[in-house]
Amino acid sequence: MATSSSLPLHLSHGNKLTTFINRSHAVLHSIAIAFLIHYRVSLFFQDHQTRTTPIAPLVFVFASELLLSFIWFLGRAYVWSPVYRTVFPERLPSDEKLPAIDVFICTTDPNKEPTIGVMNTLLSAMALDYPLDKLRVYLSDDGGYAITLYAMREARRFAMFWLPFCRRFDIKTRCPEVYFSRTEDSKNSDFMDERRKTKEQYELFKERVRRAGEECKFKDNGVHSTSNHPSCIEVIEGLLEDQIIEMPLLVYVSREKRTSHFHHFKAGAVNALLRVSAVLSNSPYILMLDCDMYCNDPTSARQAMCFHFDPHMSPSLAFVQFPQAFHDISKNDIYDSEVRSAYTIAWPGLDGLKGPALSGTNFYIKREALCCHSIRKDIELRELKDSFGPSNEFIKSLRRDYNRPNFNDDGEDSNMLLEEAKVLASSSYEDHTKWGKEVGFLYDAVAEDYLTGFVMQCKGWTSAYVAPSSTTKPPFLGTSTTNLNDLLTQGIRWGSGLVDVAISRYSPLLYGPPRTSFLHLMGYAELSLFPLLYCLPLWCFATIPPLCLLNGIPLYPKVSDPYFSVFLFIFLSALSKHLHEVLATGRPIRKWINEQRIWMIKSVTCHTYGSLDAILKKFGLREASFLTTNKVAADEQIELYREGKFDFRASTIFIQPLATIMLLNSTCVAGGVSRMMFMGGDWKKMLGQVLLSGYIIVMNYAVIEGMVMRNYKGRIPSHVCVLSIVLCLIFLSLGSLLF
Repeated sequence: MATSSSLPLHLSHGNKLTTFINRSHAVLHSIAIAFLIHYRVSLFFQDHQTRTTPIAPLVFVFASELLLSFIWFLGRAYVWSPVYRTVFPERLPSDEKLPAIDVFICTTDPNKEPTIGVMNTLLSAMALDYPLDKLRVYLSDDGGYAITLYAMREARRFAMFWLPFCRRFDIKTRCPEVYFSRTEDSKNSDFMDERRKTKEQYELFKERVRRAGEECKFKDNGVHSTSNHPSCIEVIEGLLEDQIIEMPLLVYVSREKRTSHFHHFKAGAVNALLRVSAVLSNSPYILMLDCDMYCNDPTSARQAMCFHFDPHMSPSLAFVQFPQAFHDISKNDIYDSEVRSAYTIAWPGLDGLKGPALSGTNFYIKREALCCHSIRKDIELRELKDSFGPSNEFIKSLRRDYNRPNFNDDGEDSNMLLEEAKVLASSSYEDHTKWGKEVGFLYDAVAEDYLTGFVMQCKGWTSAYVAPSSTTKPPFLGTSTTNLNDLLTQGIRWGSGLVDVAISRYSPLLYGPPRTSFLHLMGYAELSLFPLLYCLPLWCFATIPPLCLLNGIPLYPKVSDPYFSVFLFIFLSALSKHLHEVLATGRPIRKWINEQRIWMIKSVTCHTYGSLDAILKKFGLREASFLTTNKVAADEQIELYREGKFDFRASTIFIQPLATIMLLNSTCVAGGVSRMMFMGGDWKKMLGQVLLSGYIIVMNYAVIEGMVMRNYKGRIPSHVCVLSIVLCLIFLSLGSLLF
């Protein structure tokens, strides 16, 4: 019988039936697209005197069809050979043989990222099911707020109660706020007594932080500057009543920021953490967490080690990615806040090729993969300093034979390391080095995680993706966006960052060959191009076909023409494949409707603005910016979201295009149908456009409700509706002149 040490730590498998369906659909859909292209090209060779459709709308529509076909083709990489993994952490070696882990948590603004929520993430990381002497938790406070440092000190004080309680009673939910929000009914009096005492301490902890937050707001008003402050690094220590309790190393890091230096947003903060942690702990593995993404399953570290301990996989394995899941998703999820397609389709698909993309949070990564940890001994010191900066202590930490001083011992070594860490966190440390260009997190784009993972894999590293089954707990849970304004604001940042990469020297279609496989670069190219290649066609289909419908100009074949079935097949094929994916991942049909709607909404709003932002930055017409996602939602907004009602109290730049497009399509359908009914129009020529505009209207009925229904607070404001009427009239006038 095989021993546990000889058994595999993980298994990977695919679904043959799903793969067959995916590949068969890709072949059939491709053939249909080829017929569509043949039909469109043939129109341009017709005699212009016999052609019934003006050339301008045909060019725009055909270009849009080509762009959608291209982005669809790139996306076939995800469904070509998806992989699903199972882990067996119970087969890992003993705790003494497990490597140390540094946990990085990044926060920047307590007004948008509530301090108590950040501390809950920190406490859940400290309580991971992992040897405590091998856990080191770093919190990067990029705003340098006094309340964050104070809250960390209080969190460590509460952790002296929380950690022993979790380990003694094997608590599975190690985020205090979530755990204490549930009722417990146990006959074990010792457990209930300890739970009550621990909860009392948690309430005291929250109250102290709340009061301190109010005081800090008063003191910092008009004084504190998030873009101009010195570095601050503090190892959080302290004992409770002389009782020695084993605790992870806890470090507060606020890097120096000066207005004269560009700080590179989150990428710059992570790079500072990499350098500081190298001289304080230098753990070979790093867990990256967003400040609102708490550890929901304490065994995630052991699950990741199932891959890092695999002798066949580990040498080239850079990181193990876990999905993002959210605790505040409603049953209806009208905004598609769970991002289902990424974590159930795209990431397993990439895992079957060379590995998933880096998602910015919830991954365990090798320090060596980020910092070129294994450097040759024969490299000259000047060359090392060109890459890694002037710190000799930091350069020494990159060698495999480096023996780090014991930071837990008081004395000169500890003081020296802290002073060195402050130098490493200075705003000028990266000047004239390769940091952020070839070493650490790359910051050529706002999407630093995507870019870093892609370049890493092009250099030969691989990755793995671990998604929980429907019967297991999500390893990490966070807070999602539950109102339209925050969702689209976040989308601008994501879209801008991805398009930044697509039009840079790291564009997957240019940088990828021959560094990675064709299918793998197809997947990365789809990720970087989808904001740009969706916004352009959808703006076209939302305006040109309805305007041509109103003016009696056909853009599609007659119903009796065999080519009409080609267009109808492509349309129904895309919709049915999406529906199949939604149902196959255990979601209801309404999820398919919500995803179709939000795809169209995002394409004409945040994807458009994000793509424009990236292009303007490329030409030097706009400076790079980073909009922090708001993690605070009003009770009224949350209630509307749970009821499945859109909250249109968002920025006018988001609502105006939606209202105008819906008004335009409704007007054109009504006018076009009236023309055919009462003025002798040809139904056979115009049915395609009626179906297209009708589909847009039906899928986005929520926008019409927001304009017409005036009895709920999330409605579209009257001034937006009035301006939409004006813009609609302008579109109609241009359409009659041009077409």
